[in-house]
Amino acid sequence: MVDYPPAVVPRWLKLAFTLWILIWAPSYVVLLGAQNFFWLCNVASFLLLVALWAEHRTLMSMQWLAVALVGGLWSFDVATAALTGVHPIGGTEYMFDPEHPPMARAMSLYHVVLPLVAGIGVAKLGYARRALLWQTLLTWVVVPLTYLFTEAERNINWVHGPFGQTQETLDPLLYLFLLTLLWPLAVYLPVHLLMIGWQRWRH
Repeated sequence: MVDYPPAVVPRWLKLAFTLWILIWAPSYVVLLGAQNFFWLCNVASFLLLVALWAEHRTLMSMQWLAVALVGGLWSFDVATAALTGVHPIGGTEYMFDPEHPPMARAMSLYHVVLPLVAGIGVAKLGYARRALLWQTLLTWVVVPLTYLFTEAERNINWVHGPFGQTQETLDPLLYLFLLTLLWPLAVYLPVHLLMIGWQRWRH
């Protein structure tokens, strides 16, 4: 009889997140179309599900880098806009657009949930430093594919302009190249450095 090691990530979290994916993914296809899955946060949702069940430290750490800062800033922008009517960051205006499907807006609240789930996973499994490299490489694949295979008006992953707005200052391919460089530096690196500091403090 094989003696399997005890699970580190709580089973209730695995089951609850699996149920969420089973509801969220088909609903998004119906409401917004499959192109919406090119968003890095949406890619993170599926990879996070795998990381939870596999209890894969590196994959979990990658998703933490993908959603921690983005989810935090998204939540801050939505909360501030709800209280003051002002978007200090931008990119979440659709949450207050009556023409945007209400169900799609409600399901976008996963931006709040993903950092919590990934955070629990990293707390249980630990943070893998190599996650920065692998998440950067993944981004360098997803962002160009987004540019090639999604509609420009959707501006998924902001491949046509920052904060959901189309840019016309730079050549489109130059902008895309700079975006692939900036994303890891501005989004992943700060979280990575914070985690390295946290690990050192713990030890």
